[in-house]
Amino acid sequence: MLALNVKDLKPAERQNILQHAIAPRPICFASTIDKNGNVNLSPFSFFNLFSSNPPIVIFSPARRVRDNTTKHTLENILEVPEVVVNICDYNMVQQVSLSSCDYPKGIDEFIKAGFTKEPSRLIQPPRVKESPVQMECNVIEIKPLGTEGGAGNLVIAEVLLMHINEAVLNEDKTMIDQTKLQHIARLGGDWYCKVNSSNLFKVEKPNTKLGIGIDMLPASIRNSTILTGNNLGQLANVHEMPVIDPAFDDDRLKNIIQYFSINPNEMEKELHTYAKELLNSGNVNAAWQVLLCLG
Repeated sequence: MLALNVKDLKPAERQNILQHAIAPRPICFASTIDKNGNVNLSPFSFFNLFSSNPPIVIFSPARRVRDNTTKHTLENILEVPEVVVNICDYNMVQQVSLSSCDYPKGIDEFIKAGFTKEPSRLIQPPRVKESPVQMECNVIEIKPLGTEGGAGNLVIAEVLLMHINEAVLNEDKTMIDQTKLQHIARLGGDWYCKVNSSNLFKVEKPNTKLGIGIDMLPASIRNSTILTGNNLGQLANVHEMPVIDPAFDDDRLKNIIQYFSINPNEMEKELHTYAKELLNSGNVNAAWQVLLCLG
């Protein structure tokens, strides 16, 4: 593997390789205001949720690498410690990118990028009407991480009020429907990604019960040349070792046992291949029943 000492890289090289590696990153579309009432709108991909109680989001307007200057967003927050964090979806991506241009101070990116101002209820900066989710936030701390170009400034903000477009809610209007909110995220360089139903998938999350762990899988399964690490993770996420279910009836399983019983090695390959197909389709219980036939 290529080993890079990041201290030996130029700041622009370091920024480039880190942003390609650490991705996708959600986008904070931040609207702020200065003490004179001038509004600024700018996207930041150094952003995420860090606490739900209290509700805390953090984003980082980094110092510009090329000339070590600070962003207007940071300057505004230092004057008026409030921000609206507007969530970006695919319908906004080109306008969001346009708003990232380094327009002179005082230029309104709402106008330049064609977005609509919506008054906030609790804070001064306006919301982006086109954003599907808008969060009015109070800035509770700004933590500089350095003084050189590329150094971040962590803006720690508490979410006070959320506005959610009903079009992205579920049928009960009680929760965001992940398939309706087409998030966009930053990668490296000019690359973005879009989250929609074609690339969404679920992973069963262990909660109160513990998975048995890959180390507890039988050696024939754990050392399989057919099952992947993801497959083993699925099998090891059960809460107790499964046992053979006499009621399990599967024609393909019967055929494998019938045709390959005289060749145990080939039968194992066939069973692992079938189990892999079942796991890839999310049918963990059936996959276990297939694998338990190996004894």
